[in-house]
Amino acid sequence: MIGLLSGLLLLWRHDPLWSSIAFALLLAAFVSPLCSLSVSLFSARSVHHVILIALAAPCLALGLRVSRPFLPALPASLLHLLVLWGWHIPSAYSAALSNDLIYWVMELSLLGSAVALWHAALRTEARLDAAIALLGTMMQMGLLGALLTFAGRPLYEPHLFTTLPYGLSPLSDQQLAGLIMWVPGSLPYLAAGVLCLLPVIRGETARSA
Repeated sequence: MIGLLSGLLLLWRHDPLWSSIAFALLLAAFVSPLCSLSVSLFSARSVHHVILIALAAPCLALGLRVSRPFLPALPASLLHLLVLWGWHIPSAYSAALSNDLIYWVMELSLLGSAVALWHAALRTEARLDAAIALLGTMMQMGLLGALLTFAGRPLYEPHLFTTLPYGLSPLSDQQLAGLIMWVPGSLPYLAAGVLCLLPVIRGETARSA
């Protein structure tokens, strides 16, 4: 994974600062105790995915000196949400943790769709579309996090018997994962969405003055 991304960064024109930050975040996600811990704890998996889609992905998008978005902001947001929700279907998640190929499809699709969203939101001149895409993603992440937090039973079979050594029941581990996605995982989207919305508000204010 890290080798593939390093190769892509060498092939694409990129900003060294943002690309270096993205690379450090990917190292933290894949080459650290967090990666092995995410096999046992769904909450650690949630942290892992937040690093990918809410931190490393915008840094990769900022690092790319490609001005034209891969997709418009709103379709990119829809694609990312479909990928995010799809991999949180219990059967899809279980398949990813039981098969290396499916696992890397999950990781690359999450990261790739997130980069497409962030690149579109950060590069498009349609600030309102960018704000809607980012704030809509924040709301959907919050909704998914809330569903995981308030579910009455553990949903993910791979973690039914792996959490007890860490002092967590499968349900409390899932609730913690939901809270991580719901609150800190949504904050980068909220902050970026508000920043995209400010020029729109200023423009409306100037026109009405």
